[in-house]
Amino acid sequence: MAEQPKEATNTAASGGLPGGVAARKKSNVRFAFASAILASMTSILLGYDIGVMSGAALFIKEDLKISDVEVEVLLGILNLYSLIGSFAAGRTSDWIGRRLTIILAAVIFFVGAFMMGFSVNYPMLMAGRFIAGIGVGYALMIAPVYTAEVSPASSRGFLTSFPEVFINFGILLGYVSNYAFSHLSLKLGWRLMLGIGAAPSVVLALMVLGMPESPRWLVMKGRLADARVVLDKTSDTPEEAALRLAEIKEAAGIPADLDGDVVTVPKRAGGEKLVWKELILSPTPGVRRVLLSALGIHFFQQSSGIDSVVLYSPRVFQSAGITDKNKLLGTTCAVGVTKTLFILVATFTLDHFGRRPLLLTSTGGMVVSLVGLGIGLTVIGHHPEGTTIPWAIGVCIASILGVVAFFSIGLGPITWVYSSEIFPLHLRALGCALGVGLNRVTSGVISMTFLSLSKGITIGGSFFLYAGIASLAWIFFFTYLPETRGRTLEQMGELFGIPNMTGDSDSYQQQQSPEKEKNNVEMSSTATSDVRNE
Repeated sequence: MAEQPKEATNTAASGGLPGGVAARKKSNVRFAFASAILASMTSILLGYDIGVMSGAALFIKEDLKISDVEVEVLLGILNLYSLIGSFAAGRTSDWIGRRLTIILAAVIFFVGAFMMGFSVNYPMLMAGRFIAGIGVGYALMIAPVYTAEVSPASSRGFLTSFPEVFINFGILLGYVSNYAFSHLSLKLGWRLMLGIGAAPSVVLALMVLGMPESPRWLVMKGRLADARVVLDKTSDTPEEAALRLAEIKEAAGIPADLDGDVVTVPKRAGGEKLVWKELILSPTPGVRRVLLSALGIHFFQQSSGIDSVVLYSPRVFQSAGITDKNKLLGTTCAVGVTKTLFILVATFTLDHFGRRPLLLTSTGGMVVSLVGLGIGLTVIGHHPEGTTIPWAIGVCIASILGVVAFFSIGLGPITWVYSSEIFPLHLRALGCALGVGLNRVTSGVISMTFLSLSKGITIGGSFFLYAGIASLAWIFFFTYLPETRGRTLEQMGELFGIPNMTGDSDSYQQQQSPEKEKNNVEMSSTATSDVRNE
């Protein structure tokens, strides 16, 4: 009985799945695919906001007569507001489930988009940004977590990259909206750009009602029969479904021999306080490495300047010598198309090439492109205003497209895939919330300082700075992040050196005080011998 799980696990780890491919149920693949798409569609909300605000800001500034500083705050503050949603999402999703949390995110964003569309002044617009930001925070945290938890190991990278795919699709929709409504009157155009963003959230909330709940959340609540049904529908083979259930039960602290439709899950002594203690206050070396890996990849994703390129692309193109608004918004649409097309490269290659090769290639390409953009803008900046330098404009456009293309094939999607799959089950909600929180803070800082930074060290100097940060990111990824392709979520503990990733409070206490809880150690070792490979 132990041989079958071992074979299934090893083939998954190798990425080839020689025995599993023939037995794979196509209906199961489609079901997991559909569930991942529905969950990931929440990311459209953030993507649309990023894309639409890049162009709408030009018209908002003109209509409301606001300063560059107020524009910076308007564009970047949503990232800070989203912190509230991302941290609340961890507790909410553990309480009401992943599926209902996705619906809640859509409802909150709908209210925010509606308010922004009917704003009559800057304070009302900021109030709408506040509410929409909370919805974005919920969506950012829950989409990759749900997708990782419902996906089989063989296609988890492919499916978990969907949130980034839909962020890019949302950005493209925002750019198209800018172009479509830019020909309307000044007072109506930007309000329609923002208000129409409420439509996708309504459709999303209705569609999510047909999604299954996360099997890992169901096990955490003791609903084993419901979890078994979902796993049977989303696993490649019945053997994999049984193995996944056994591993999730172990991670939730449920004894292997305890079975039934609904069971009582052992409560952790200390509850939430213990999770904070194990993850933040006194983590083991393995848990510390997991936390630093997740925080590091989130920090570098945003600090390398992608938001400055995407949010302020019209401003950057203006600096490069393109002044006509139609040409500005049209060129910006090309950025959105490039970003969307190249994200598909990562989506279809993540589970083939692995996380590390794509991540390193992506970051290295961004360094080269950012340096090229810095050179082009510096050359243009040193010539008299109104002077056209065709080759420098060409370098700037090619470099911007290069930045978004390289970002989309690796650093963009892999950040969400990697950070959602490396945390132990009982630490996953809090760990992912911390990662998203740092991501949004860094994004907010970059967004709200770009115009001021450009005035201080020139716009070309800003992109040289981002290139330096991206170089540090490449070194961090190369030296610190291991490959995770093909491993189940419950096997990540072995990869990061966490001796016992069971997820119950007893396992933590045993690591801190081995002489305590001897009976629980014996029970854990017995359960582990039935489901582990070796």
